[in-house]
Amino acid sequence: MKKLTTLFTLLCMLLLTACAQPESKAERTDDIYIFFTSDVHCGVDENVGCASMKALVDDTKAEHEYVTLVDLGDYIQGGTLGSITLGSNIIDLMNQAGYDIATVGNHEFDYTTERLGELLKKMEFEVVLCNVSYSGKNESIFKDTPAYVIKNYGGTKVAYIGILTPGVTTSSTPAYFMEDDEYVYDFYNSDDGKRLAEQVQRTVDEARKAGAQYVIALSHLGSMNEMAPNDAITLIHNTRGIDAVLDGHSHSVIIGDRYPNADGEDVLLSSVGTKMENVGELIIGKDGTLDSLLIAEYNREDPEMKAAIEQADAEIEAVLNEKYGELPFDLTIADEDGIRLVRTRETTAGNFCADAVRYLMDTDIAVLNGGGIRHELSAGDVTMRNLLDIFPWEEELSSCKATGQQILDLLEYTSKNTQAITAFDGAAAGEFGGFLQVSGLRYTIDTSIESGVITDENGMLAGFEGERRVKDVEVLQNGEYVPIDPDGEYTVASTTYVLFEGGDGNNVLNNCERLTEEGSVDIQALMMYFAYLGTVPDSYRAVEGRITVK
Repeated sequence: MKKLTTLFTLLCMLLLTACAQPESKAERTDDIYIFFTSDVHCGVDENVGCASMKALVDDTKAEHEYVTLVDLGDYIQGGTLGSITLGSNIIDLMNQAGYDIATVGNHEFDYTTERLGELLKKMEFEVVLCNVSYSGKNESIFKDTPAYVIKNYGGTKVAYIGILTPGVTTSSTPAYFMEDDEYVYDFYNSDDGKRLAEQVQRTVDEARKAGAQYVIALSHLGSMNEMAPNDAITLIHNTRGIDAVLDGHSHSVIIGDRYPNADGEDVLLSSVGTKMENVGELIIGKDGTLDSLLIAEYNREDPEMKAAIEQADAEIEAVLNEKYGELPFDLTIADEDGIRLVRTRETTAGNFCADAVRYLMDTDIAVLNGGGIRHELSAGDVTMRNLLDIFPWEEELSSCKATGQQILDLLEYTSKNTQAITAFDGAAAGEFGGFLQVSGLRYTIDTSIESGVITDENGMLAGFEGERRVKDVEVLQNGEYVPIDPDGEYTVASTTYVLFEGGDGNNVLNNCERLTEEGSVDIQALMMYFAYLGTVPDSYRAVEGRITVK
């Protein structure tokens, strides 16, 4: 009898042990649903919108056991809802939406690295990032940020790895990643993409060793050719053990392509675009299959999420009326008759804006296309609303190195339409949106010389012929103007549109060495310049003769 009892007890223990073992991929009782967003850029109420997204996720949770919501980066910048509160409102809304995991994008650094550190502490979801190291003397903002997290879905373990574009040090503001003029943050950049791939592989191997049965990359790399070799597709080719890459950064829309990894095994790649164009859905079937789809609309909104967005918008309205400075005189873009000059002549508003950009970006020269300066600043209190009137699009600022000759070519092209007169029959004459307002430069445009600018069939600069109409170009150095050196090298700041995107047909600097790509936005330059000046000096009361037209 004692032997029978012992045998019975042993059988019970074996049964209990078997029940306690994790389920295999095929034994789960339900599929795993992973919803993902990317490059929202403050567009929480655009396209699908966060209110509909939350309803979609909650409705899925009502029917299925395993549901997760993740984001792939670039959420806090790109609209006034983010810029006015330096990202705080967006994080509040992400917390409200119920995100579980996110990685960071390059634009998360736009309000400074220190500010991102503050926002990381505010996030109620887990943040992952595997390709960052710190060598400074202070403290990394990512000291508590893991390379990956593992979620357990009924015994099936899924690892989520965060990956940021290694080019962040130039696509944001380089100074944000430096101490004492030395880079202290390393994002594993290299000319062949191997440093990134090796670091990701180490993380994948570690996650697998920790028991992960699936590895999902939350990637902010992009999939366009110009992002190679540190792009998502090259990463797939150079690694093994990743099951799916959910990718952002390039604003691509990819439903579910598949690319071979280093072992020749297919890896799923999916991207949702930008501004909530789509909500992505990755499904890990209980049979082990992976599939993805994009959702461009949903017929229900979560009322609490919608109310939170409306409340955030109302708070922003109040912020728009906050004072950022005071002007004792007008900064204008037009003459007394209302003829718009900012696209044909030096203006006081243009000088102020260009100086603000040069101050923020710390370059020798700054240029801004007159077509991007949309409004004057009137005497009196200057509010956020006034600043947004000037720069309504919040364009990204960039910088590069250029030779003196390239700067001469730049000025020659952008002065191609300038006339000796500013108006004809009550309308502006010689207007060109690409006419530059400048800081750190002084020169003359001789309108008696016909422009020798040659453009192609698409209106892009193709070359020059004949005599130049831009004369006597000087650069401000140590407080004095000196003749420009065609063979010299200068740093230049402007919007990405002007420097690198061929805006207004100007492609002179497109291939220059890039110092900063997609850094701070133009309105931040105005905010910081007002704070720096305190009282706006009388030197801005009238134009200074930076651009002489004869």
